[in-house]
Amino acid sequence: MRRTPLDPDTLEAVANRFKVLAEPARLQILNELRAKPSNVTELIAATGLNQANLSKHLQLLYTHGFVMRKRDGLFVVYALADPSVFALCDIMCAQLGRRGTELRKRAR
Repeated sequence: MRRTPLDPDTLEAVANRFKVLAEPARLQILNELRAKPSNVTELIAATGLNQANLSKHLQLLYTHGFVMRKRDGLFVVYALADPSVFALCDIMCAQLGRRGTELRKRAR
């Protein structure tokens, strides 16, 4: 574990990346891409987002390096740029699970 304090620029960069992940729709997109690379049409069907909204989220995820894209004929296919983003999700899910257990114990 890192023991030295983070400098202000690093803290700002980390906070900005967390802001990108703070939107449930973007997490849903990443979760779909976790299973397999997909084009916009497939992502619309899987997420229920409209094309404009999905495109906005994909552009932000691309800009911040969470997804990559490549042209495949008429389609642009999106894929995870770095699957380790789900390590963050796993940590948070474990924390939520522990927190839920604590809250249930207190409610008794």
